[in-house]
Amino acid sequence: MCTAATYRTKDFYIGRTLDYEFSYGDEITITPRHYPFPFRHMGMRESHYAMIGMAHVAADYPLYYDAVNEKGIGMAGLNFVGNAAYQSVKPDRENVAQFEFIPWVLSQCASMTEVRELLSRMNLTGTPFSEQLPAAGLHWIIADASDCITVESMADGLRIHDNPVGILTNNPPFETQMFQLSNYMSLSPKQPQNTFAPELSLGTYSRGMGTIGLPGDLSSASRFVRAAFVKANSISGDSEAESVSQFFHILGSVDQPRGCCDVGEGKYEITLYTSCCNATRGIYYYTTYENHQITAVDMHRVELDGRELIRYEVIQGEQIRWEN
Repeated sequence: MCTAATYRTKDFYIGRTLDYEFSYGDEITITPRHYPFPFRHMGMRESHYAMIGMAHVAADYPLYYDAVNEKGIGMAGLNFVGNAAYQSVKPDRENVAQFEFIPWVLSQCASMTEVRELLSRMNLTGTPFSEQLPAAGLHWIIADASDCITVESMADGLRIHDNPVGILTNNPPFETQMFQLSNYMSLSPKQPQNTFAPELSLGTYSRGMGTIGLPGDLSSASRFVRAAFVKANSISGDSEAESVSQFFHILGSVDQPRGCCDVGEGKYEITLYTSCCNATRGIYYYTTYENHQITAVDMHRVELDGRELIRYEVIQGEQIRWEN
C-alpha cells in the first residue's frame, strides 16, 4: 500500500511511498502551463498552473500519483479499497472524475483556502479513464505550508478532514486512524520513567525504550502510527540537503522490503518509489527500490509556458559509489 507525509523546515515538503507488487511504468512528469487538460465533464482547460509529479502517462495524459504545482500546493492519492465510493454525475455540481482529481485541483488552486472552496462545489465521479484503467479506490492528502487536509469520497458523500499530523496511509478511514493515535499517547523519544510500580527498582536497559509499543508491522494502521510518531519527533536543519535527507528518513521508517508482504503467486509488495517534493521550489526528489541514490528534477529548469508534457524516465539500478 502507501504512506504520504508532509514536513516543514525553511521550505515545505510533501511526498509519499508507493507500495505495490508491480509498476505501471511511472515517469516524473512536468505539465506546463498551456498543456490542454481535457476534463471529462468540465471541458478543456487551455491555461493553468504548471505542476510536477510522478505519473503514468496514458494516451498523452498524466495520471498523477502525486504532484505539486508552482504555487506550492501538493497532493497525493493513496489506495482506499473497500471504503472509497464515487458519485454519479450531478447537474448542479462541478463533476470531476477520480483520475483527474489531482490536476483539477493543482491546475487552478494557489492556496489551501482556494482548495477548500473548490471542494465545496465539487462532485467526485467514478468515470473511468478507459476500459483498461477503471476508477481506482483512493483517498487523498492535500497540503501547503500552512494547511493540510484529507479528502475521502465515501458512500455518504465527500468528506474533508483537517489533517493535523500531515500523514496518510490507507485503511481504515482517516477519522479512525486519528482516533487510534490515542492508544500510543504515552510513547516518547525520551527514556521512560517507572510508573508501573514506583516501589519496585525498575530501570532501563537500553536506549529507545520510550518507544516500546510503537507498531512495527506493515499494516496501513501501524504505518500511520509509526510515520506520525517519526515525523512528529523529527529534527533537522533548514538546509535543503538536511531537510530532504530527513524527509527520506521519515518515510524510510515505513519502507517495505521484498519478501515481507506476500500477495500470492510469487509476488511481494515492495516500496516501488519514495518521493519528496520541495513544494516551495518545485523540486521533485525520488528514490526507487533498486536505486537508493536521491535523484532530483527541478520544474523551474524547463520551459513552463509550453503545451507538451515533459517526461523523465525513472532511474533504476543501484548507484554504488566506490571509494577504492
